[in-house]
Amino acid sequence: MKTMFLAAVISTLAATPALAALKAGDAAPDFTAQAALAGKTIAFSLADSRKSGPVVVYFYPAAFTSGCNVQAHEFAVNMDRFRAVGATVIGVSLDNITRLTAFSADPKYCAGKVPVASDVDGKIAASFHLSVDPEEKGFKDSRGVEVGHGFDERTTFIVGTDGKIVATIGGLEPAQNVQKSLTAVTLLGAAPAGSGH
Repeated sequence: MKTMFLAAVISTLAATPALAALKAGDAAPDFTAQAALAGKTIAFSLADSRKSGPVVVYFYPAAFTSGCNVQAHEFAVNMDRFRAVGATVIGVSLDNITRLTAFSADPKYCAGKVPVASDVDGKIAASFHLSVDPEEKGFKDSRGVEVGHGFDERTTFIVGTDGKIVATIGGLEPAQNVQKSLTAVTLLGAAPAGSGH
């Protein structure tokens, strides 16, 4: 009953996600990854994180690129609101940990608030059935540094404490993606008594 109620409510929030991406009701693949937060390397585990509440797993093309900079900044300025409803946020890209360490600390983007995980071989993205666009040779980021890897599609998954995907959010501008994610986790926290959240 819980899953049907939440899926019905949250499905009204999600824009059309990528066709192949995992959907609401699917089991989220648990993953562990090397990540960065506030310029330091950390270990991230989806299974451990969802024990304390829903997890927002947001895939983005590359650190220090225009849309991803906006998205990271929006997550950072809204992080207290995500925490207030018990949600954890983790960004995932094909960036190596060196790029992510810098990105996680940059006050204009992650601002030391948003953890970002490295998926250099694309296995995490593949497990969520996301496509990866091939590397564009010579493509440079907003700092003028060559990116040097392919690009995940921008898709966000809201993962419940039971390990099921509650919502898949794709096809939106970066700032809208963050707002829809916040709305989804807020609705999870406001689920009616007896819904089993």
